[in-house]
Amino acid sequence: MLAFVAAEAREFSGLLRKAERVSKLDWPVDFARAIWLNGRAAVLVANGPGPKLAGEAVEIAKGREELTGLVSTGFCGGLDPALKPLDIFIPVGQALPPAKTNRPYKTGALLSIDHVAVTASEKSEFHKTGVRVIEMEAAAVAEKARAYNLPFYCIRVVTDTATESFPLDFNHMRDDNGRFSRTKIVAAALRRPSVFPKLIELNKRCKRAAEALGDFIADTRF
Repeated sequence: MLAFVAAEAREFSGLLRKAERVSKLDWPVDFARAIWLNGRAAVLVANGPGPKLAGEAVEIAKGREELTGLVSTGFCGGLDPALKPLDIFIPVGQALPPAKTNRPYKTGALLSIDHVAVTASEKSEFHKTGVRVIEMEAAAVAEKARAYNLPFYCIRVVTDTATESFPLDFNHMRDDNGRFSRTKIVAAALRRPSVFPKLIELNKRCKRAAEALGDFIADTRF
């Protein structure tokens, strides 16, 4: 079965709406579900942001299921000003293309880094290297795919654009294990109440992005 690997459970919310069956898996990760999608079994695993946690998620899934491929999925930040929120992005070079999809998507170079690109100026610097989107887990999942000799796919959805900066530095909102801490985010927002509207809007956009991502994956054959 395919294993879909994301940073957070909410990135799977759109795909879960499309699943025919869902069951909770008692795995030592933040989130794990077995699903039935388009007549095939798959697993969804989320273990937090960044390469270390993504790599651990793959290892746990591989130790418990007979995997036929790995899919790095979830949100990404746009570096190219031409990319818009909710655009689906499939990188070239690092991953296999889906076997079949009739839905439109953007493509180009993707960069995995180990931190959140918070400001528009930082995004601009990365874009100068020819990269179109940025995220935090795909390289680690691709590395595990090579190690296990498994096909690797990557399907992402744009949540923040090249010209947008985040209202908070989410790199300081992580716990000791590297996961985003909602307690720290709320505490930081309480100290700066002006950021609440931006956080609410970002959360709404992420929900729409997860739905767009789920619709795309449900209509894709691997």
